[in-house]
Amino acid sequence: MAQDRRRRVMESVRRALWSDASKAAPTELLTVVDDAMAVRIIDLAMRVAEVMLSVGASAKEVVLAALRITRAYGLKSVHVDVTYNSVTVSDHRGGDDLPITLMQVVRSAVPDHAKLQRLQALVTEIEEGLELGEARARFRQIRRTPFLYQPGVVITVQALLAVGVGVMFGASWIALAVTFLAALGVAGSQAGLAKLRVPMFFSQVVGAFTLVAVTVVVALLSRLGVEPFTDVRSTIVVSSGIVLMLAGLAVVGAAQDAIDGFALTAGGRILELTLQTLGVVLGIVVGLQLASALGVGLQLPSEALPFGPFAGQIVGAVIVAITVAVMNGAGLRIVVVSVLLATIAWTGYAVPSAAGLDAAGASFAGAFAASLVGALIAQRLHVPSVAVTTAAIVPLVPGSAVFRGLLGMVEAGDDTARLIVATQALVTAGMIGIALAAGATLGLFIGSPLRATLDGVRMRVRTTARPRAAAGTGKLVPVPPRGEADGAAIRDQ
Repeated sequence: MAQDRRRRVMESVRRALWSDASKAAPTELLTVVDDAMAVRIIDLAMRVAEVMLSVGASAKEVVLAALRITRAYGLKSVHVDVTYNSVTVSDHRGGDDLPITLMQVVRSAVPDHAKLQRLQALVTEIEEGLELGEARARFRQIRRTPFLYQPGVVITVQALLAVGVGVMFGASWIALAVTFLAALGVAGSQAGLAKLRVPMFFSQVVGAFTLVAVTVVVALLSRLGVEPFTDVRSTIVVSSGIVLMLAGLAVVGAAQDAIDGFALTAGGRILELTLQTLGVVLGIVVGLQLASALGVGLQLPSEALPFGPFAGQIVGAVIVAITVAVMNGAGLRIVVVSVLLATIAWTGYAVPSAAGLDAAGASFAGAFAASLVGALIAQRLHVPSVAVTTAAIVPLVPGSAVFRGLLGMVEAGDDTARLIVATQALVTAGMIGIALAAGATLGLFIGSPLRATLDGVRMRVRTTARPRAAAGTGKLVPVPPRGEADGAAIRDQ
């Protein structure tokens, strides 16, 4: 007995220290796929990945989609490499066969969430057994699908986004009208420059300068006592326009790529974000300095711009979410989910803020709440989580803090105290931006495995045997799952 106990103890120690080679899984048998078929499979995976990356998907989603396609068609040893502007897919083949490697350059990056939704549905159908030729034909059809909305609709919706921000601040009807006209000028100028293939940096500069120019004209009319411009607050107009120009920046995607380990892709996106933000800053600063030189400077607000009533805040956030979703080419389902998540995000921001939490912390809470709920429901509703998350957090973009900081720096001159206050406002805006990206990314990071766990629990509950009364006995006996019950019925026959 003592010898057996000693042997069991030694066996336990051995298992704790060393791996048992005899229990290792045998080498998996790989499906034999000829070279011509492998090239067609890899080409489809590469092209789907390229289009997904160009329409707004994160690098991790792109890699997973490509691997899901190749595995569905029998290629098990595929490697996918995604950078900011290229996608490479390689099949090692094994043995003496040469590897097959294809690369596709990503030439444009324009969000199109309706197309992204169709691509995700295509990947799911491929896993369910869609034939390769049919899948390739379906992909070509999706790739050629034009943007869902006409350019005029997109420009008008962009202007309405700025109006939504004004509603959040409780602006008057004339202020909302001026905001709409200023934003229409910004959106129209940027759309015209885009047709001329002008780089986005210069489009941001021109848009910001146009915004300041319209605001300065309205401020001059107000100073001259021209009705009804006397009650228009220039801070609301500029702040709304800043949110408009920052709404298209892929902050969530850049942060998600950085956290997921795609450093090169994240670095490219962060550099693009930085340049586009600097374009806004440069355009506003040049406009403010020119206005100051002409003697039409804007009045620096003494404190942060207050929000209007809570009901108006919710209405404004909903308007902003709808417009952002439409700007990104979303369909009705994505728009509806974006409205829900925008309400959650703003409530998640307003409640902690009313409790005394600072702006960055409250922004983190709101973005996290919306992103978590979005990750839980996005797959079930067949909508891209990045699409609804982006639309939900745009109302939290700190346009007012950016404007106060820039205007303060222009008006400070040699006054060190005013310069410090302006710098503090810009630092606050930067912290809010980081908090939004971190909260949205953390919500997606936690929501994805949590959704998988809930789906697993739901599946186990659905397949658990339910008791029933046996015929003639009154006793409960378990009912096997449907598949097993059908098999038992066949065996009984």
